[in-house]
Amino acid sequence: MTAHARPPHVIRSDARDNVAIVVDDDGLAAGTVLPGGPTLVDRVPRGHKVALTDLAAGDEVRRYGVVIGHAQQPIRAGAWVHDGLLRMPAVRSLDGLPVATAPQPAWQPLQGLTFEGYRNPDGSVGTRNLLALTTTVQCVAGVVEHAVRRIRSELLPKYPYVDGVVALEHAYGCGVAIDAPDAAIPIRTLRHLSQNPNFGGEVLVVSLGCEKLQPERLLPGRTIAVQSHVPHDSGLHVVRLQDHAGFGAMLDAIVEAAEPHLQRLNARRRETVPASELVVGVQCGGSDAFSGVTANPAVGAAADLLVRAGATVMFSENTEVRDAVEQLTARAATPDVATAIVRELAWYDAYLGRGHVDRSANTTPGNKAGGLANIVEKAMGSIVKSGHAPISHVLAPGERLRRDQRGLVFAATPASDFICGTLQMAAGMNLHVFTTGRGTPYGLAAVPVVKVATHSALARRWHDLIDLDAGPIATGQASVEEVGWQLVQLMLEVASGRRTWAEHWGVHNTLTLFNPAPVT
Repeated sequence: MTAHARPPHVIRSDARDNVAIVVDDDGLAAGTVLPGGPTLVDRVPRGHKVALTDLAAGDEVRRYGVVIGHAQQPIRAGAWVHDGLLRMPAVRSLDGLPVATAPQPAWQPLQGLTFEGYRNPDGSVGTRNLLALTTTVQCVAGVVEHAVRRIRSELLPKYPYVDGVVALEHAYGCGVAIDAPDAAIPIRTLRHLSQNPNFGGEVLVVSLGCEKLQPERLLPGRTIAVQSHVPHDSGLHVVRLQDHAGFGAMLDAIVEAAEPHLQRLNARRRETVPASELVVGVQCGGSDAFSGVTANPAVGAAADLLVRAGATVMFSENTEVRDAVEQLTARAATPDVATAIVRELAWYDAYLGRGHVDRSANTTPGNKAGGLANIVEKAMGSIVKSGHAPISHVLAPGERLRRDQRGLVFAATPASDFICGTLQMAAGMNLHVFTTGRGTPYGLAAVPVVKVATHSALARRWHDLIDLDAGPIATGQASVEEVGWQLVQLMLEVASGRRTWAEHWGVHNTLTLFNPAPVT
């Protein structure tokens, strides 16, 4: 059968839905007769919604079985239902929510899944063996960039078991209200970034000298050893640039300080560890209408498998789960967890309110071009990344997971790709999964990022950037469960050292701190 002879393909996510999304790559032309449905009165692009019944002004428009909007005018069956025709529902109150009411899945533990990782002194496990240069202030970034180049060219060839060197560069440390209450968020984020499992417990700090965020405030309780000429084997290495006479001396000091850390990292070897040592952050960016049909459900299926194997999975993105809050509190493992979810989302509502915006500011032009009418529809497709496990713990922004905090975790972060990834990295993730429908070359220098396409057209077009294609789910060639298993296997391979496409090309985004405190 030729492409032109194939019957038109639309997906209705729930029996209660009165819209469906178009699957065909070229969209569907006006006059197309849908199998068992209406004739299109408009051309409807791929991923966009078509009305399955006549809708009067004010009628509910449902997708995923929930109300994503109300018709602002009469909409005929077969019409294109786009964002301009919908009025977004009011935000769900945080009062009167269901608390820990969802039935617990009757799952058996999943045995036998392993990967080859690096065991750390604190018991955590890294998926990469990296030297990190922690910085206390943006002022040192230019010097550190040059030092990293020298370390890569002069030292790394001597240490073949070290995967690389990364600079934890950021736009913080001075010119800020460092004693403001909300300053705790960026400070603890930076502290916990330096302790990510992929850094093997090695901490080397580059300081300017006069900044507000001094090394002892960034990493309290550590013995500070300010390094001038000879590296120290104990304590916290700090290279303070203002102690050195000239640019060359600064570089020499950083390179010299790096050597003992590289020697220790190079002595490490991968060993077989259970999948329970994975700490996976999941996120979506450049979302489209297929996100909630293909890639995100597949990630949710993989999350369920990993939780059954004893691993930890973090989902985040406050504004992209806010409209599903009743699902979150119902799935809370305990009432205390539900209370923590409400606390974090209420704080974020107030944060947005201080900026005179609400959750609707989240949706991008690309989201709408990909068929998402508003944040409500986007949220319903985003939340499915979390799968079906009970939510066992909640993290505030910048907090780090403890070793006893396993299972499904809500890490409350902004939805910004870069900030969310940074905060999940600070929380302790050693592997990242990122779904995209519009396409983004997002990556992290310190944590491998597995990118999953929501449709096969993107996977074909970005064949050397996308790691897994979830598009076959939309066409019926694969089930959500099958792609979920494929993703788990790929994650175990990547955790064991297989490079993602982003790692292959060296593509990564800058770490971006969440700083709700004033800048002076």
